[in-house]
Amino acid sequence: MEYLESLRNIGIIPKKEVYYNLSVSQLISQTLKKGQGIITDSGALACDTGEFTGRSPKDKYIVMDDTTKDSIWWGEVNHPFLPDDFERLYDHVINHLSEREIYVRDAYACAKPEYRLKIKVITETAWANLFVNNLFLRPADKELETFQHEWLILNAPDFKADPEIHKTRQHNFTIINFTQKIILIGGSGYTGEIKKGVFTVLNYILPFEQNVLSMHCSANIGSNGDTAVFFGLSGTGKTTLSADPLRKLIGDDEHGWDHESVFNFEGGCYAKCVNLSKEKEPQIFSAIRSGTLLENVRFFDGTDTVDYDNISVTENTRAAYPIDFIDNAAHPSIGGIPKNIFFLTCDAFGVLPPISKLSVGQAMYHFISGYTAKVAGTEAGITEPQTTFSACFGKPFLPLHPTQYAELLGKKLKQNDIKVWLINTGWSGGAYGIGERIKLSYTRAMISAVLENKLENVDFEHDAVFGLQFPLECDGVPSEILNPKNTWDDKSSYDESALYLAEQFQQNFKSFESFADEEILSGGPVIRDNVK
Repeated sequence: MEYLESLRNIGIIPKKEVYYNLSVSQLISQTLKKGQGIITDSGALACDTGEFTGRSPKDKYIVMDDTTKDSIWWGEVNHPFLPDDFERLYDHVINHLSEREIYVRDAYACAKPEYRLKIKVITETAWANLFVNNLFLRPADKELETFQHEWLILNAPDFKADPEIHKTRQHNFTIINFTQKIILIGGSGYTGEIKKGVFTVLNYILPFEQNVLSMHCSANIGSNGDTAVFFGLSGTGKTTLSADPLRKLIGDDEHGWDHESVFNFEGGCYAKCVNLSKEKEPQIFSAIRSGTLLENVRFFDGTDTVDYDNISVTENTRAAYPIDFIDNAAHPSIGGIPKNIFFLTCDAFGVLPPISKLSVGQAMYHFISGYTAKVAGTEAGITEPQTTFSACFGKPFLPLHPTQYAELLGKKLKQNDIKVWLINTGWSGGAYGIGERIKLSYTRAMISAVLENKLENVDFEHDAVFGLQFPLECDGVPSEILNPKNTWDDKSSYDESALYLAEQFQQNFKSFESFADEEILSGGPVIRDNVK
């Protein structure tokens, strides 16, 4: 058989069953037969990912060779791995997979044909193969007949590396080889390593080789063809706010932006499930049905009903489903050049306006900063709000220096008539523990006002510290919350918190100052002795 020949070319000599592009029902059946999953009352398949319930950034490597040594942003994010060590580990993983039942899936990334990346993924479990089916774009049966992969992903969670032999930090690893076009994953069953491995590859290929901006963002499109893009770190509402029943979803997480369009990299969504409810997020809730993969969720006692508030295994519970499980998904997943860009931040200090309009310089500054805040209880040891900065709203997935993405964005903002907005989905009236989180209904109303051009003729006021312009009125939002200082009982405490956050911004930006021009530097906060 041709597919067995293709496995031999990879180095796998199968000694057990090979399952090639099984249907969704077959993958679910295999998972249940092996006792690796449960069918919930919604029809979704629930599985546990084992030891790892999230990515392991410290164990992600890139092979350093002639292709990458001068182009990769080496350091905290991208750890080098030697070619000889990769070859040794690859051989051991191949031998391991040769001894196992394996599941092979052909898929591709990038909805726009010019950039299509053909991928072959080999997994040890049927449910991980279901994840690949749901998250990536699915070739038609006719396309599969002549499918030739460009990139290979080997996913072997049962293979544990020996750090002494394999030169890894510990037993799990994700290693990207740009020369051989291979992603090697071992020791971890967390499927997000597959998804973000491909994202990292595209974050290199598209900007570096094709001058296309790759983005960690969601995107949707209105009935009049206007595209909106939403940047934001985990917990800021990126997936929730882009799932709008009045607009078609282009994608919820990863996109490219070329000279004429925004296009989805993926064919599915990987939505967080913590505290999910039909009332708050109806589209995501409805997408969890037969064919969807749920990860690390728990059930109400004695039932097969998922308790989405139960985070006893992890707060990072997830649902992986094809994008067409969202009723109003765009087909194909492509939109035009965006009219509006939203930077979402969950400001737990309660000092940023709920909505503000950014100049180009401010947009560049806040893009490079990628700010949000962690609140008490989200991680062990956090007892008060902590700033989090992630360059380009996706620092862990950037193989190139952040300034290369920022330069591309800056050019696009200057070439097109695009409005950029900073949306605070965090706290108002005080910091976390004192103030209240801004209501989701208010945030939706602010975004709707932007998309419906309702802020075109309203007055804006200037924030004294961050220089942000915020509207004095907005349909569906109490005017008193639009100026954050007005919501604090203790105005001097507001000033102190604002100055503290401004200092955190400036401290974080020091590593980028040598790149930034005067326009970008002017987009940051201004610290004065007294704030009025």
